[in-house]
Amino acid sequence: MAGSSSPWIGSAYLFLQSTCKSIALPALYESSQKKPGVFKALKLALADSTGSMNGVDMLKVHCSHPHLIVQLKFCKRESCRRFLQSYREGTLQKSLQSHLQLSLATSTVPLETELKAGSEHLDSVLKDEDHCLECIYREKPDRLRDEEITELEESLKSLTVHQSINNNMTVKDCTPLSPPSLPPSSPGSSLSPQVTFIFQGQEFVNRTLLPDDHQKFAKLVSKKWKQVGRSLQKSCRALRDPVIDSLALEYEREGLYEQAYQMLLRFIQSEGKKATIARLISALEENGLISLAEELLGLHSNEDCS
Repeated sequence: MAGSSSPWIGSAYLFLQSTCKSIALPALYESSQKKPGVFKALKLALADSTGSMNGVDMLKVHCSHPHLIVQLKFCKRESCRRFLQSYREGTLQKSLQSHLQLSLATSTVPLETELKAGSEHLDSVLKDEDHCLECIYREKPDRLRDEEITELEESLKSLTVHQSINNNMTVKDCTPLSPPSLPPSSPGSSLSPQVTFIFQGQEFVNRTLLPDDHQKFAKLVSKKWKQVGRSLQKSCRALRDPVIDSLALEYEREGLYEQAYQMLLRFIQSEGKKATIARLISALEENGLISLAEELLGLHSNEDCS
């Protein structure tokens, strides 16, 4: 493995294929209209997997029907480890499906994934994380970032700044968090109006909520789901009264899990890309659910969340 004074750099290829016959990822990426949406989904999903916008770099996207092949570069061992954990648990796949759905304004895009480092097929040895890290570390990037990737990055940054300005001017009542809870936006560095937020003195990527977040919330929030819903309703019209009480009655027989699940589902469906982890964490903090917030952010607290 790398020496203490040497940077940890490795490379891998992520193979993506849609299992839906009517959706061909290479064709979407080759389309000048769809390419920015596909790129944005890839960028966001990879950021979700490492917990940082800079955790992994895309060097090139290859179209090799029926696969879309993304050449990845890792500059930190810990970022690569987080990526592998996300990939192994299926979180990366779910995140990418979610972001593709939002970016392309389409129905769910079912995906099959494969991860390779050189001649090694890593999917069969994912449980041996150290072996996977060693394989990726052995494969040094054979190219610099493709010019097309750089152009897409710049276009995405410009679009984000434009959207952020528009949001600040026209969507006053949908502000994710009060100013003291989040640092100011950094123009040009975000894929959403707020790229990072602070929780317990640490900085986290402000990503969209994932299916795993949704399920953990419903499982752990218990009786306080209504309180969290009322905190979210301050900036979400879909949860305004009497929606929360109606959900409680409608799903009373199914129990607390389903009530909490349906409440957050309303929030996600209504807010779309603005249904971010920062907004949910703020609502949890407001109601004293710190251990649940820690769980969602991967801080592995063992405290009771109810």
